[in-house]
Amino acid sequence: MMTLKSARGTVRAGVLTAALAALVCTTATTTSAAFAKSPPPRPAAAQAEVPAGVTAGVAVFDRQTGTFTEQLNTSTQFRSASVVKLLIALDVLWNRSPDALPAADRARIDTMLRGSDDTAASTFWANNGSGAIVDRMVARLGLTDTARPPATHPGYWGYTALSARDTVKIYRHLLDSAPAATRDYLLGDLRQSTRCATDGYDQHFGIAGSFNRPWAVKQGWSGFSSGGCTATTAKAAVTASEPEGAAPAPAGADAVDLSRPALHTTGVVGTGDRSIVAVFTLHPGGTSYGKAYTDIGRLTRSLNVPGASRPAGTWIGTWGSGVRVRTQATTTSGAMTTLPAGVEVLVGCQKRGQQVSQPPYLNDWWAHLPQYGGYMTNIYLSSPENQVPGVPVC
Repeated sequence: MMTLKSARGTVRAGVLTAALAALVCTTATTTSAAFAKSPPPRPAAAQAEVPAGVTAGVAVFDRQTGTFTEQLNTSTQFRSASVVKLLIALDVLWNRSPDALPAADRARIDTMLRGSDDTAASTFWANNGSGAIVDRMVARLGLTDTARPPATHPGYWGYTALSARDTVKIYRHLLDSAPAATRDYLLGDLRQSTRCATDGYDQHFGIAGSFNRPWAVKQGWSGFSSGGCTATTAKAAVTASEPEGAAPAPAGADAVDLSRPALHTTGVVGTGDRSIVAVFTLHPGGTSYGKAYTDIGRLTRSLNVPGASRPAGTWIGTWGSGVRVRTQATTTSGAMTTLPAGVEVLVGCQKRGQQVSQPPYLNDWWAHLPQYGGYMTNIYLSSPENQVPGVPVC
């Protein structure tokens, strides 16, 4: 068998064979990404490791001790993207039981929180006072860094200003102060976060990729054109709701950056929802979704999160666009999803399966991705060998 070289510049676009066409839906592109074993648990004095070029605001709160284990730029305001959907949902349920909601509103909250649905959020935003929703929740929860969207973009709920420390306050209210019915209902939705959001973006980055369940997450993204999961992911244009995948408006004089691509992961982690985690990030213009996904994953994995359980496996970079995860180690088995281009994946083990051809290279080794429950061909792992060194055989 011919040896697969590193993906660094060795494969040209347009040379896919018929067998490979069943696996990859768009022209392959190359990326260089190292692979490494999952890091050991961090000591109590851990410091967030922010990848180069990334601007981050981070807060990790240990509910058991009542202390922060990580704090970095906690008051910095970021545009919230879909994290504001937490406030939208809490506003709908303020002084109301979930059981009292019309069936249509319950369905909207479910899809808004599980699949990060923009249409549902826009309906609540329009019907319940738009920016007044944010004003009400600021007063109710005592938020200090949260503000409605700028006057230039009043209908863009995704431009709500939010900080890491205010996000911790939101989750603390939900966990410790909200009525039990509200807490259980909203956290239940966040625990059922779908891998693919309703706009086709893979939303299991950050917390969801870094830690084993139990967790509950609300993610946010803005300024990217493609996010994996499906072949058609991006919406055509910016609307009043600021779709998560659409390009944001140019930054102006406002304090909140509306220009750079944003990717945020927030939620609770561990038995008894021990830790609250809020990670807000901005990335250089033009950053791909896969690169941002990888960077926020590395940042989140560097954090000291009490009570968190970390998945076993080896993190390895990938290359290519539209690489599919399949139910078995063959190109003819069912496609479960596609990976964001160039994303880093957790590999649990590897096994021999159908041979895949990328002239002049051949590879019959396949990687099992436990977080997806499926397989991808090793030909798209950024490893110089067909069989990845150090990864066990399934």
